Amino acid sequence: MIDKILAISGKSGLYRLVARGNNMLICENLADKSRIPALQRDKVLSLADIAMYTVDGEVPLNSVFAKAKALTGGKIAPVSTKDPADAQRAWFAEVMPEYDADRVRGGDIKKFIQWYNILIETGNDDFSEPEEKKD
Repeated sequence: MIDKILAISGKSGLYRLVARGNNMLICENLADKSRIPALQRDKVLSLADIAMYTVDGEVPLNSVFAKAKALTGGKIAPVSTKDPADAQRAWFAEVMPEYDADRVRGGDIKKFIQWYNILIETGNDDFSEPEEKKD
């Protein structure tokens, strides 16, 4: 499920891949269901391709989302993106105590909270491992 959820640089929110067109992707905003084209010049990342730094290496983002879901009981995060950075960092440390505080910036944590809340609110909370593509 998470491999079809996209982040597009320069655009807020998260998007679901709907279709592929000529030199573009058709994406649907998870929050308001509006559709937009993601052109070749746009930097598009699947959430399945993103990882968070830990002291031992990297952890896939879906695993961090799963830990947050277990901690909150499937509810939105108890901190918001408008809370002080210290509060956000403290909550994130509860979710993932092994995160690398030197490499994970405050903006990364803010974006994690924003994305987690969007995914929970829209019912896209299946954080299981993406299925391997078969050739």
